[in-house]
Amino acid sequence: MNGVSEIIRREVELCGSITFARFMELSLYCPEFGYYERIANTPGRRGDYYTSVSVGSLFGELLATHFSQWLGRLETRCTDHGAAPGRFQLLEAGAHNGQLAADIAAWFKSRQPQLFDKLDYWILEPSPRRRRWQEKTLSPFDGRIRWFDSWEELLRRGVRGIIFSNELLDAMPVHRLGWDARNKTWFEWGVSAQGDRFVWKKLPTESVHPDALHQTRVPNWPELPAGLTAVFPDGFRTEICPAAVEWWRQAAAALERGWLLTLDYGLTAEQFISPERAEGTLRAYHRHQPSADLLASPGEQDLTAHVNLTALQEAGESAGLTTEGVFSQGKFLTRIAQTTWRDEPGSAAWTPARARQLQTLTHPEHLGRFKLLIQTR
Repeated sequence: MNGVSEIIRREVELCGSITFARFMELSLYCPEFGYYERIANTPGRRGDYYTSVSVGSLFGELLATHFSQWLGRLETRCTDHGAAPGRFQLLEAGAHNGQLAADIAAWFKSRQPQLFDKLDYWILEPSPRRRRWQEKTLSPFDGRIRWFDSWEELLRRGVRGIIFSNELLDAMPVHRLGWDARNKTWFEWGVSAQGDRFVWKKLPTESVHPDALHQTRVPNWPELPAGLTAVFPDGFRTEICPAAVEWWRQAAAALERGWLLTLDYGLTAEQFISPERAEGTLRAYHRHQPSADLLASPGEQDLTAHVNLTALQEAGESAGLTTEGVFSQGKFLTRIAQTTWRDEPGSAAWTPARARQLQTLTHPEHLGRFKLLIQTR
């Protein structure tokens, strides 16, 4: 039994059972032992999963190209209103080992040096260990990167520019719900222990996490129509993520002017209750292969669930943001690449290797299926 398993088992023995959200939090983020706290779990061919960053530098370069256009619009807007543009910020959350930040900063430094001089690159990173990885990767930009460990100071300072995350929210802890057809209501699946294994346990109604109960009643979680409740299959499983919605609310509050976006596996609220998702969207991955047992080997396999884009959109709009849209990564990056080819012919060395990177990033059966939610103030 590894360190995470021992910690989880102690909590289970103390409480009788814990929510899956707590199980997932400890599995992924437990200091020292959590999955994302281990350098061995760096994304890529030798890890358990691929990300857009691990494909190559093109992903960061395309994002930087689009970010520079947004910042240019923001600078023009300030000038038109008679205000000095001042400095702008790129705030990245979930920077893992810092490679995406390095790719974006390198592009700005080489392609937009004047804008780079006005740019603060900020990273929101609560983990001291991950920050050390990032500092090592970003050492060539020493003095140009600033770290924050919580929203508290960022909310005081405010962000004028862009707040973004890549594959962060789909790794935030989720509560797993099940449908009780007899009583026509949702219940929560928790985690308990049986011998040396962790097992699913239906939590009694009175102990269901209050955030979970709340989320099933607010508008961003669809109430089942009366006609559907009568036929909705017993045991249907799905997930909610109050942590992601709260994260989005804080990001929206910190954004004084500019854009807020995320790139994640995502669905609308209605898509979560489609018949083909009777088992929900929770998945475990080990060595690029899906694992059937979500509770096996905590800390040693990745856990992820789709993001409720409707819930994020409504949270942002309630904070005064305007939604620009939900896009597939494939279409979004293809449009940036086409604009680059049109406006700056020959500006990038479109070698066969870079063409393969673009294909992987945009193909709907590969990384192109990620979703972007973009909001602005």
